[in-house]
Amino acid sequence: MVIFTAYFSNAQTLSYNDIGELFSKETINGTARFNAMSGAFGALGGDMSAIDVNPAGAVVFSKSEVALSLYNKTIKTNASFYGLNQNSENEFLDLSQAGGVMIFTTNDNSGWGKFALGFNYAVTNDFNNSWTAKGNSGYAPITDFYDPDVVYLNSDGHYFENYTDGKNEKYTFTFASEYNNNLMLGFSLSTYNIDHYQRVLTEEYNNDGNQNTFDVSQNQELLTYGDGISFNLGIISKPNDNVRLGLAFQSPIWYSLAEEFLEYDAIIFENNTNITDQFSIDDTYSGTNGFDYRLKTPSKLTGSVAYIFNKSGLISLDYIYKNYSNIKLSNGNFTAENQGFKNDLENATELRLGTEWRVDAFSFRGGYHYEKNPYKNAYQSDDIEGFSLGAGFKFRGGRVDFSYLNSTNTAPYNFYPNNNQINNAELDIDTSRFTATLVLNI
Repeated sequence: MVIFTAYFSNAQTLSYNDIGELFSKETINGTARFNAMSGAFGALGGDMSAIDVNPAGAVVFSKSEVALSLYNKTIKTNASFYGLNQNSENEFLDLSQAGGVMIFTTNDNSGWGKFALGFNYAVTNDFNNSWTAKGNSGYAPITDFYDPDVVYLNSDGHYFENYTDGKNEKYTFTFASEYNNNLMLGFSLSTYNIDHYQRVLTEEYNNDGNQNTFDVSQNQELLTYGDGISFNLGIISKPNDNVRLGLAFQSPIWYSLAEEFLEYDAIIFENNTNITDQFSIDDTYSGTNGFDYRLKTPSKLTGSVAYIFNKSGLISLDYIYKNYSNIKLSNGNFTAENQGFKNDLENATELRLGTEWRVDAFSFRGGYHYEKNPYKNAYQSDDIEGFSLGAGFKFRGGRVDFSYLNSTNTAPYNFYPNNNQINNAELDIDTSRFTATLVLNI
């Protein structure tokens, strides 16, 4: 049994380095107008989700309003493993954002003629997905428990299931003010509630070439949850009636996290006979026992420019910079993991381009977005790239908006992180998001 443990106790759930990179990401997921322009709102403001990018945008609103958004997400995953492809598709509906902003005007002569108070709830990242992979590496060096001379060198195949659930929720409180009608300043404080669950099933089917078989099925479950806090500073200037310039700095997010390695069991069949069941590798991380630690994500800098075509339309561009090598874990022995962030990750840039055109009460929107993968050895196809479309209708007292956003990328997944004899599963991921928003003036 010790021999089996030494071979098969490698973790197939996400490592601390994977968790650090995953929890540092924020997806484009907000109001339908925001999504339809691929999130390119850093110099524009006037939208509840734009406040999360640049808090100065809160004072762009001409009147107080509230907004509520729902989204339907479809994620398609093609998993390739040693020439075999498995296709999976998952769909779910959830609340994207909910918030409001209050606009106040003053009559003094100081130049600070308007200020805004805002609150917004948003899902910055959702982890819901499920996919399977299977194939045959031809590699399976497992020794018989009872006869050390019997080695199962031949593989009849591998089978994997990966299921994830949970989301990262963000609550943002914003204050912004306008000076002389051409300079806007903003500050926001955000709290986070994060919950990530992963269940991984790994199965092997092996033989020794002499009609002796050795099949193994194991299941791992990892729950990571906690809360965090960050702040954001932003500025928007209007050099003239047509040009808007924006700059925003988002601090690192300081997370306090806990994890529970809920179970690690295995079912082993030798020559079709069940020889062990419900085998617990490490009671320290099973059951309800957990481990607490801290995570600091990288800060983010967003530079933006927009051009306004009077009242007929606009075009907007955001450039985002984030250095993922600055991720840091603490409150535990994370020397190797922190060095791994520095060795394996680098700065990643993100480009968002959006446009909007108005015809009477209707608005038509489109966008493009690109996000570089932060891993130094990543393939170009691992970068996230996509487009967006949308439309809106303005009525007395409010507006309704709709959008479609699509992103594609590839990603590797290593079910045997300490075994270089078996290749990664290669994932081809296609994510679509339909969003509907209701905006009401108050």
